[in-house]
Amino acid sequence: MAQLSPVLRQATPVLAERGEGVHLYDADGRRYLDFTAGIGVTSTGHCHPRVVAAAREQVGTLIHGQYTTVLHPGLLRLTERLGDVLPSGLDSVFYLNSGSEAVEAAVRLARHATGRQNLVAFQGSFHGRTMGAAALTTAGTKFRAGIGPLMPGVAVAPFPQAYRYGWDEDEAVRFALRELDHLLATACAPADTAAFIVEPVLGEGGYIPAPPAFLAGLRERADRHGALLIVDEVQTGIGRTGRFWGHDHADIRPDVLITAKGLASGFPLSAIAAPAALMERAWPGSQGGTYGGNAVACAAALATLDVVRDEDLVGNAAVQGARLRAGLRAIAADHPAIGDVRGLGLMQACEFTTPSGEPDAATAARAQAAAAERGLLLLTCGGYGNVVRMIPPLVVTGEQVDEGLALFAKAVADAG
Repeated sequence: MAQLSPVLRQATPVLAERGEGVHLYDADGRRYLDFTAGIGVTSTGHCHPRVVAAAREQVGTLIHGQYTTVLHPGLLRLTERLGDVLPSGLDSVFYLNSGSEAVEAAVRLARHATGRQNLVAFQGSFHGRTMGAAALTTAGTKFRAGIGPLMPGVAVAPFPQAYRYGWDEDEAVRFALRELDHLLATACAPADTAAFIVEPVLGEGGYIPAPPAFLAGLRERADRHGALLIVDEVQTGIGRTGRFWGHDHADIRPDVLITAKGLASGFPLSAIAAPAALMERAWPGSQGGTYGGNAVACAAALATLDVVRDEDLVGNAAVQGARLRAGLRAIAADHPAIGDVRGLGLMQACEFTTPSGEPDAATAARAQAAAAERGLLLLTCGGYGNVVRMIPPLVVTGEQVDEGLALFAKAVADAG
């Protein structure tokens, strides 16, 4: 009898039978407040009626229209609709299934377009588990250990992790940009550098926002050296941070944007976007795939974008994110085990540390498990596993935020 791989480990003991909005329900009907959103995927909540209706209608007409064989209307409509929300000038789109695949496609495009090999990623980044994406990932050794050699041509520069360094944000930014310049002068020649790739908020790396001055510094250096700036919006995009794109907080424009997760409310769909003049420099045959731009996923994405617009979910993420962060800071004030509270929009986290300031993964794990026992689903992250993150669906209400905060406060107390 077949079974799931024993290597898979579930973060909670829940066997989810159905979902509705911000809640999951098990077979006994117990309700759980889901502040994981499928790792930031169910942006419009579980089974939003408009997304469900769109998917059902599409299933009855065309399930799969392979996009290098035939086109289908949903693919064209989604591309047109994305034009309303993508950064100005990024007017060419290529669809895939997952964030990792989109990262690989962005790397391939950057190398083709520039004729250069090297890529600069940043410490604590997570870009995926496939071989190329894993080579760009330093959020934890578990994502890249034991599978080398990884893709060559990757250099890693510091990310301005102010709390980790014990500095203020400005000092952390100056250090990170200075070290990037040093890397380009000593180990990664600008003439060989195809692109910088960065997350507007480190995801698996600990929910650390990139300061606007850091992203502006990357943009300036990319322009100066003729490199591309790839912004990985897999987790931060589609309103998650209280702006439609995470990089909007910095008022910069990427050369290549990567999106996935919240784009289709749970259906597998990802994309990269770039100016047409850049995208056409990809070599013939370098873009394709069997399931990319699936008709049902495109229908779900169209409905998702409509719901995000019509229900002002970007604005709601900003409002409820501020409420969530304020509540977490109040909890932290009563519990010294929480050393830092940070995030953007509905992407908030608490870092657990020992009295001496060292990472405290054990207490973080106890708090996350205690929260699940009380009916609040959360995840941990960070290189040491000592960060508890909250990623509610963008439809979350103030009352639900307060409910989650009350449960988390009890869980932190339970964790000791």
